[in-house]
Amino acid sequence: MTTTITTITENKKKLSITKLLIEGRAFLALILIIIVFSMLSPNYLTTGNLLIMASHVAIYAILGMGMLLVVLNGGIDLSVGSTLGFSAVIAGFLMQGVPLNIFGVVLYPSVPVVVIISCGVGAAIGFVNGFLISRFNVAPFVATLGMLYVVRGFALLMTNGLTINKLSGDSELGNTGFAWLGFNRIFNIPIGVLIMGIIAIVLGLILSRSVFGRWLYASGGNERAAELSGVPVRGVKIWVYVVSGICASIAGLILASTLTSASPTAGNTYELTAIAAVVIGGASLMGGRGSVKGTLLGAFVIGFLSDGLVIVGVSAYWQMVFIGAVIVIAVLLNSVQYGRRRRPAARAKSATKAATSTSNQEPPTPVGKN
Repeated sequence: MTTTITTITENKKKLSITKLLIEGRAFLALILIIIVFSMLSPNYLTTGNLLIMASHVAIYAILGMGMLLVVLNGGIDLSVGSTLGFSAVIAGFLMQGVPLNIFGVVLYPSVPVVVIISCGVGAAIGFVNGFLISRFNVAPFVATLGMLYVVRGFALLMTNGLTINKLSGDSELGNTGFAWLGFNRIFNIPIGVLIMGIIAIVLGLILSRSVFGRWLYASGGNERAAELSGVPVRGVKIWVYVVSGICASIAGLILASTLTSASPTAGNTYELTAIAAVVIGGASLMGGRGSVKGTLLGAFVIGFLSDGLVIVGVSAYWQMVFIGAVIVIAVLLNSVQYGRRRRPAARAKSATKAATSTSNQEPPTPVGKN
């Protein structure tokens, strides 16, 4: 008896350690990346370089947090990279001046107006995605893939394929200050990183403390059951895509401000990076599972790994190999984590089904009795 109890205790300890390693894989991976690249390069762990890397991570993290809401809902948004680029182009177009030929004047919007309009464009793109998916039952992959090409095409048409440069504005025109997003710091922390932190806090509170957060997790876990429980499933689905579009626009504005230019091809393949951050952070692509904290860790893993490979002089081709391998491993670990949770439920369901079928059978006729 004592031996059996000891064996059970040891097995529980092994399971708890394995569970801890699997659920904390993003944090452990980040620590490992920092240790390895700190040993390979003395400049990696300096304060200045950490702040620069955090600025790069902010773009991925803002995109990833918007993508997280979509994934929690059981969808996918492949248009965020194009939305990022198009929002940057809209901002650049407005900063250069909008000619009103009817009145013979050129309108120069102020920077706050430029930001609001660009974010409005991102929200409109997200609304179209959500409307197509929720009202017409278009598959999220198909709807957002089509929007990817449509939005990128509009960006190329607006600029004729060229990059809009010199977004610093003109003090005489009253539209200076756009570079503030990309270059200024508060308490030595880049503005992009602060915006990332604010978005993380807001979305974290929404997911954990609001009715909308409960609706989102419920509809992502079991849409039909949530709908029968009174959850406005269609409304939730539209809103998550709207928020994803707004996050992509904010990331586009920060990127354009940092580069002081707006390219119609900006954000190319960034949608895959956003999905990778969500997956590495432990979210399930089936919906209903994931957190803002995990997505932030996933974004830091990708950003710190990419910058570390650049610092030590690894070829860009090998960088793609390493990052792809990290994504594949993250997906495999997700399968192990969530597959293990589903198995007991499946066994219980099978047992219930077997018990029900047994109880519905007629009792056997006793042998030897008429």
